[in-house]
Amino acid sequence: MNAAEHIRRTLNVAARECGILRSNMIYLFCMVIFPVVIVFFFTSLMSEGQPEDMPVGVVDMDNTTTTRSMTRKLDAFQNTRVVRHFNDISEARSAMQRNEIYAFLYFPAGTTDKLLSMRQPKISIYYSNTSLTAGALLSKDLKIIATLGSAGAGSAQMSAKGYTERQIMAFLQPVVIDLHTIQNPWVSYNIYLSTMLIPGCIMLFIFLITVYSIGTELKFGRSKEWLAMAGNSIYVAVAGKMLPQFIAFITITLAYMLYVFGILDFPHPGGTWTMILLGLLSVVSAQGFGIFMFGLMPSLRMSMSTCSLWAVISFSLSGAAYPIFSMSPAIEALAQLFPLRHYYMVYHLCVFNGFPLSYAWFNIAALAGFACLPVFIMRNLKRAMLEFVYIP
Repeated sequence: MNAAEHIRRTLNVAARECGILRSNMIYLFCMVIFPVVIVFFFTSLMSEGQPEDMPVGVVDMDNTTTTRSMTRKLDAFQNTRVVRHFNDISEARSAMQRNEIYAFLYFPAGTTDKLLSMRQPKISIYYSNTSLTAGALLSKDLKIIATLGSAGAGSAQMSAKGYTERQIMAFLQPVVIDLHTIQNPWVSYNIYLSTMLIPGCIMLFIFLITVYSIGTELKFGRSKEWLAMAGNSIYVAVAGKMLPQFIAFITITLAYMLYVFGILDFPHPGGTWTMILLGLLSVVSAQGFGIFMFGLMPSLRMSMSTCSLWAVISFSLSGAAYPIFSMSPAIEALAQLFPLRHYYMVYHLCVFNGFPLSYAWFNIAALAGFACLPVFIMRNLKRAMLEFVYIP
């Protein structure tokens, strides 16, 4: 076949695939509805950037103006909301174990007297680390409250002794900390998680739909018809089948990027063309991986199960939730086998931090390599389509 004939047959297979897509609702849900729902779900779930008004408690055995003032300041913080005062530590701990509160602050009797006499009272902070995010944010707020109370008492004592404001500040804070948060100054979990969870879910759908669309040709006995329409060329058959899916998924991916980077204004110093390239690479690499998995094990159940497992593990090994460089060398090497890991590296280096694409050349090459994986299994895939019989 010449080039024109290849193109004609590819478009014929693509038209056939469009008919299959229209006739089966699972494609509509997995290619359009579910990705759109996921985009709005995750971006709305964390729209505030950080958890707000997390319930905390107070055990105030001192019950003075100073401790009540510290409690009011704690309640005024964005992340915390004082929901209950407890009579003792045991009652507060029980409430925390029942998940009624995430943390509590304990003021023992005599706290204010010791504070004013500079005898270092002990204020206890209890917080649950069952949720690492809640624990980290609340422990920070509770420590700030304790520090503010100590600083306020110290300032009053030194002011009464005639020290100037400059001298008081130099004593209370001998070292001035100049803190700069780079790239994500809002410390927004939305920017941090939505840019990884959503692409990971879209890749999962691509894995599954790719495998399902090829596997059902065998399951419903259409495989020989599919190959015959492609002139018995497995390359033309696969290209024609993947074309409509590619158009659908790249549209969803670019629409997601337009929404989060254009409308929600997530930081993207890397620019528009870098994002478009990353979107293209993510879709073709996921499709290539799905084709490879089915060609490697031409069983609908086995290949879909493997792709699902691969996608789920990739969330842990992408480096977004936990730094890969802190894992063992074996796990770090294993992470390179997951397309989402390379997506994350290109996004992190080139889109989020604005480095040139050359800084992520290895990851770009890896994504292109995943897209080329089907070349190695085309012969096995064709044999499966011609000879294998689907066994439920």
